[in-house]
Amino acid sequence: MKIAFYSTKPYDKIYFEPMSKDYDIDIHFFEVPCCEETILLTKGYDALCIFVNDYLNEKMVHQLAEFGVKVILLRCAGFNNVDIKAAAQCEIPVLRVPSYSPEAVAEFAMALLLTVNRYTHRAYTRTRDFNMNINGFMGTDLHGKTAGVIGTGRIGQAMINILKGFGMKIVAYDPYPNNRLDVEYVSIETAFQKSDVITLHCPLTPETKHIVQAKTIELMKEDVYLINTSRGDLIRTEDLIEGLLNKKFAGVALDVYDEEGGVFYEDRSNDIIYDQNLARLATFPNVLITSHMGFFTKEAVRAIAEVTLANADAVQKGLPLENIVLPPNDAD
Repeated sequence: MKIAFYSTKPYDKIYFEPMSKDYDIDIHFFEVPCCEETILLTKGYDALCIFVNDYLNEKMVHQLAEFGVKVILLRCAGFNNVDIKAAAQCEIPVLRVPSYSPEAVAEFAMALLLTVNRYTHRAYTRTRDFNMNINGFMGTDLHGKTAGVIGTGRIGQAMINILKGFGMKIVAYDPYPNNRLDVEYVSIETAFQKSDVITLHCPLTPETKHIVQAKTIELMKEDVYLINTSRGDLIRTEDLIEGLLNKKFAGVALDVYDEEGGVFYEDRSNDIIYDQNLARLATFPNVLITSHMGFFTKEAVRAIAEVTLANADAVQKGLPLENIVLPPNDAD
């Protein structure tokens, strides 16, 4: 099998290159993202492998069918960037990595909360200049506070365990509650109303898009903390900025952003940033932005390579496709 591998970074090759030989898979690494302008690169390949900021719309999927591409491989859990219905119509399976290291993302989400609460990122910068003034860095105890976990899949469950370790009370929202979890499930409105910390761990779907917007921000407590390590479009950025201007939030930590494509994972330090919302967010002293790196541990990157290549191998050997993404009407 020959795979066109998009959005390649040096760390992708660490595990994909040696593991691909074990599966008799030939990978061609492209640094460019997968988009309408680069889809022609898949000609002559059996598969393509894409990441979170690549996309495949209906037109591109039909082009893949014309090229004879047999499978779309996602080296991530989310699949909102692919037209799943078009892929099903073209009989091209879409295979994802449903779980690589839930703990990696949950631990990072907690690190974001601790950082934005206690200003360790700003303290580091200040003390490097031997400015030991701690004025402006007052945080709050997390012990005894209420955390609202939105989404209780594998990552949400890992986050719940961490939050309990800090002595926090947990309320959770998920349209499909897990009765095996020792948490109090509440409505999304109640979760926003009761929580001192809100952490998002749900997939991006039509139902969850802009789950954080003006109306739900209004429900939240004053001085609430908001953490997002899932997908940028869970938050309507304009409304978040308005909430920050109104001093609604004690702190906001974002590892994802709704318009992160072309910026996240790239070095844009010498460029003018034309995205006014992103530039505005970066000006708030109580906002921490990282570049979609919650997954980025050795264990997680290794697991992503293992599952992605196993998915490809299943296709070339005609084995059951355990990690296939079904179109919405067939998902049940």
